[in-house]
Amino acid sequence: MEYAFKIGSFGLRWYSLLIVIGLLAGALVAQREAKRRGEDPNHVFSALVVCLVLALIGARAYHVIDQWQYYRENPQLIPALWKGGIGIFGAIVGSITGMFIYARLNHLSVPRWLDIGAPGLILVQAIGRWGNYFNQELYGRPTNLPWGINIDLGHRVEGYTSYEKFHPLFFYESMWNLLSFVILLFAARRFAGRLRDGDIVLLYGMLYPLGRFLLEFLRIGNWKAGELPVAQIISVVAFVACGTALWYRHRHRATQSRAARRAMARAAMKRANRES
Repeated sequence: MEYAFKIGSFGLRWYSLLIVIGLLAGALVAQREAKRRGEDPNHVFSALVVCLVLALIGARAYHVIDQWQYYRENPQLIPALWKGGIGIFGAIVGSITGMFIYARLNHLSVPRWLDIGAPGLILVQAIGRWGNYFNQELYGRPTNLPWGINIDLGHRVEGYTSYEKFHPLFFYESMWNLLSFVILLFAARRFAGRLRDGDIVLLYGMLYPLGRFLLEFLRIGNWKAGELPVAQIISVVAFVACGTALWYRHRHRATQSRAARRAMARAAMKRANRES
């Protein structure tokens, strides 16, 4: 792992530095969202501590399950997070669980605070992905495109050692996450009068998995269940579940609105008949 700087035996790796920058940026966005929604922004950094701890546990658990053959023989390395090895889906589950626990303990609306945190979460992902560049990881298939990146021999996946340039998958995902961040903020503001608490986090649950599903086609050395990448399976399940929930809650609301309009029309007709 590459160091951003090193003083004696202490060093800060680029990956860690970028995660910290991402967390600060995401927390500031969440504070602005909390203020905009009339909530106490002081909860953001308190919730962040809980979310971060559970995100690290979830991220590490995902990686250990992925590489279980190795960790079964080296169980002492399971908690060695400092040696690298995390999974983003595990981090997402941990973060959402942390927000759920914090909101419940502090008598806050869970869906509302998940909406507050969702744009910040995907911004953290967008910034943090650049750590993969310095670690020479999360790259895709070989390519001759001008924006292909060089990967040192020692970091190349087995079977691809004869290639030098690869798709910068970390960059693609970072840009997708940044676009999703903009979409979430735009939707939260543009459709504020029509959205229900929990809609923004459901939209996040569709946007990130959609991008991840498509990018997995370019990825090499990914975790598979049979012939299917596990990340694609998770992405499909998340996209369908969140999309269905979003559709249902607004379909139900639309049905109620139509019923209310019909009731108002009948009442107006009755008044008109009485007056005539």
